[in-house]
Amino acid sequence: MGSLQNLLNSPISMPFSAKLNQRRPFLLRACLNLDVHAPTDSVKSKTHLKSDEVMQMEGKVLVGTYARNPVVISSGKGCKLYDPEGREYLDCTSGIAVNALGHGDPDWVKAVVDQANLLTHVSNVFYSVPQVELAKRLVARSFADRVFFSNSGTEANEAAIKFARKYQLFTHHDEKEPATEFISFSNSFHGRTMGALALTSKEHYRLPFEPVMPGVDFLEYGNIQAATELIKSGRIAAVFVEPIQGEGGIYSATKEFLLSLRSACDEVGSLLVFDEVQCGLGRTGYLWAHEAYGVFPDIMTLAKPLAGGLPIGATLVSEKVAAAIRYGDHGSTFAGGALVCNAAIAVLDKISKPGFLASVSKKGQYFKELLMHKLGENSHVREVRGMGLIIGIELDVSASPLVDACRNSGLLILTAGKGNVVRLVPPLIISEQELERAAEIILECFPALDKTN
Repeated sequence: MGSLQNLLNSPISMPFSAKLNQRRPFLLRACLNLDVHAPTDSVKSKTHLKSDEVMQMEGKVLVGTYARNPVVISSGKGCKLYDPEGREYLDCTSGIAVNALGHGDPDWVKAVVDQANLLTHVSNVFYSVPQVELAKRLVARSFADRVFFSNSGTEANEAAIKFARKYQLFTHHDEKEPATEFISFSNSFHGRTMGALALTSKEHYRLPFEPVMPGVDFLEYGNIQAATELIKSGRIAAVFVEPIQGEGGIYSATKEFLLSLRSACDEVGSLLVFDEVQCGLGRTGYLWAHEAYGVFPDIMTLAKPLAGGLPIGATLVSEKVAAAIRYGDHGSTFAGGALVCNAAIAVLDKISKPGFLASVSKKGQYFKELLMHKLGENSHVREVRGMGLIIGIELDVSASPLVDACRNSGLLILTAGKGNVVRLVPPLIISEQELERAAEIILECFPALDKTN
């Protein structure tokens, strides 16, 4: 560890320009302590700025697209996060289901540091080893035959939209009007760029930016008859569905519903797309959420946890879909960069181990039962649901007061659905003791719901 620590604590001089007409040197220094025991002074922020100063600065220099929680996160280790004043928080958000290995995982850090010293980015004009190695692993561990890399979940879904349209044109080139429309479902969330946004059901995301991409039909999530009838109309290029809806409120599909989509798509040649941006890669206790149902897609989109906190997206496709794609049909400058892919290899290799996945299932079941035991009799609780470590607590009131109270007590959680669902997506490495503490804090903070509702 000594040589790695020395490397990380050594300053690196490089040219940098914040403006095109300036060039000035700066020092980049990375400091890391690989001791997994927290809290220690070495994992807390060395910043001299106080939290209120950071929040005031943010309001002056950033576009106001985020209603942030009034917390400045400056460092983290394992499942703990710290603000500049040293306050500790138990993290049950994982950066919105991103930090599956927690914060500062030593294998992930080593993969990033080693690759940063070797090669960071060359673009897709050239071949690079980490990109090929990551794709090979994803193909070997999934239904897919080929992979397209991007930089986010919404980009992965944009690629899926284009691939579906191109597939229909490729396979029905003699027809004047090949299928071009899409099916999406209630409570769905597929991204914020214009194509993925068109597939997202919540109107408040779409309305300010209309007209978005036309040709999207929204159906009730789980409605087999409506979906089957529309698919068989012959107008549908692809059906987009989340096996477990995260942003929508932690709703799980039934096996019958997914099987019916698969059967109808096969009958008429529509493609079935599983969006596993949030529910995929171990979150459910299965490597891929759809494995729990035994139903497999033509296309699967991934992103959030894949590179452990670095930006990545992936669109996994079967050979029949890949056969429709030609040079220049799609692309990205940054996608599949060596640094990001090497980090993703470290994440995928760790999460895909059977023992790791079994631990997620075990802890998820324990956490859900614990929450049901502690909260089940509360009049505000409608349901505790989920699979693995993606769990929702549906309330009969807004969850915001509970989120605020938990934050003030040192626990970070999220909302989902219509704001009345508590979303719990902790790092997959979280311990049972930390889950117990999370459940205790939630229970202790429940009276906040009566004070403000």
